Amino acid sequence: MKNTNCDKMIIAIIQNDDYHEVVADLNEHGFYVTVLQSSGGFLKRPNATIMIGLNHEYLDEVLQLLKRYGKRTEMEIKAVTPTMDAVHALPITSVTVPVNCGGIVLFILDVAQYERY
Repeated sequence: MKNTNCDKMIIAIIQNDDYHEVVADLNEHGFYVTVLQSSGGFLKRPNATIMIGLNHEYLDEVLQLLKRYGKRTEMEIKAVTPTMDAVHALPITSVTVPVNCGGIVLFILDVAQYERY
């Protein structure tokens, strides 16, 4: 376990579809995580927020592991837009819009104190 003397915390937000692979890879390299289910952003899709406590000596190693899963992809969504015409007050039309999604958003925090009971 590489989490002894924890002085850094990474909070990473990952698409729900991808987080199992990320967590498995981190675990195989000796890093353990806490997973929180979350959602948000433009698409309101489910995400996983993972928290990784570690010593600063391992920060670059973890960042390299996370970068493997940081690919953004483009998907198309149907956006519903109201329009006005003479007959109907608010008919609805849908437009397909390309949106970039995926990747990892992460925050690196200093840990003031670490206790384990």
